[in-house]
Amino acid sequence: MVGTTIEWFDFFIYAQAAGLIFAAQYFNPANNESPALAQVVAWASLGISFLFRPLGAIAAGHLGDKFGRKKVLVLTLFGMGGATVCMGLLPTYEQIGLAAPIFLVLLRVIQGFSAGGEWGGAALLSVEHAPTHRRGYFGAYPQVGVPAGMLLATIFILILTSVLTPEQFDAWGWRIPFVSSIIMIGIGMYIRRLVEESPVFSELQELKKESSAPLSVLFKNYTGLVIKAALIFAGINAAGYLAIAFFSSYGAKVLGMPRSQVLAITALGAISWIIGTLYFGGFSDRFGRVRTFVWGYIGMIAWAIPTWMLIDTANFWLFSISVIVLGLLMGATYGPQAALYAEMFPAKIRLSGVSIGYAIGSVLGGAFAPMIAQMLLNKTGNSLSIGLYIAVMSLISLLAVMRVDPRIQGSTLH
Repeated sequence: MVGTTIEWFDFFIYAQAAGLIFAAQYFNPANNESPALAQVVAWASLGISFLFRPLGAIAAGHLGDKFGRKKVLVLTLFGMGGATVCMGLLPTYEQIGLAAPIFLVLLRVIQGFSAGGEWGGAALLSVEHAPTHRRGYFGAYPQVGVPAGMLLATIFILILTSVLTPEQFDAWGWRIPFVSSIIMIGIGMYIRRLVEESPVFSELQELKKESSAPLSVLFKNYTGLVIKAALIFAGINAAGYLAIAFFSSYGAKVLGMPRSQVLAITALGAISWIIGTLYFGGFSDRFGRVRTFVWGYIGMIAWAIPTWMLIDTANFWLFSISVIVLGLLMGATYGPQAALYAEMFPAKIRLSGVSIGYAIGSVLGGAFAPMIAQMLLNKTGNSLSIGLYIAVMSLISLLAVMRVDPRIQGSTLH
């Protein structure tokens, strides 16, 4: 959970900056022509890293087998954190011209490549070590790292926007969270050194040997299962990335709300997502994994339009209610995910299947969700179109999870 939180902190400060800063400072030609177009490009730069996460997962597995897991963990940590620090030091378009957005996107690609392959091992270790009747609850903890990273990043930026003037934040204050990632590198190195010296490290190595199948084998015999896993994840990932990045940008830029207010609302959403993830992870052990997913996605479909009706009031409390309820619903479709995935895949291909299914689901769902939302808003001028988009994505995931046999719950994982 701690490792995932650190990893996603770096991702989320980029997401927040993409919504608040990057359109004007790094994609300036588009911004001069059309601020809305510049924002679409900024959201596209957020999503591009997801395309490289599967490649990162493949490379990390290969290099880990060849040179040892410790060296790869250090490399990915420095790749992720180092790219983030460099973003905080990168000159703007006004200072170096076209090189600014090119270097920003390249650093984002390094982030995505470095982040690949980390989730699957943590999720499976948690689930495979859990008592059979507690798999959902144990598996929810790696999941918590995502909203926890979101919360940490949001609080950091909220503090900065509260103590700095808008002009100071835009000029240099936004860089502080990026540069401070060097501290996260130190914390991550310490944690990973402990992991290396513990039995968990050798167990992770054994897990990789036993359940990492070549992609040719995975897609030859289990293509349908991988696609099903990806589609199950797409809906929650799309909604999650709107909560992570788009809501704060929409509230500040379209509704004209103070940044401190929309960031506080984002933090409340992250807290409710954490609570929902832990609660529904354990709830799925009693109620059923598939049934929890089904009712969670039904709830997300039903709440998709009311969410935007409340947001568009620009009232702090109504906006907060919409995001808090959405966070709880996302927990129902996110908390049980690690356990469901582990039970879906046979042991011999489990790590590969889980990791690749997760990565593809990220691309289909969250990678370009803020960009698509911005394009819908630009085209229709109506935020309810974004709600309809989330409802459709949730419906696709609902249909996919309904094709999972609920009797796999409690099955042996070995």
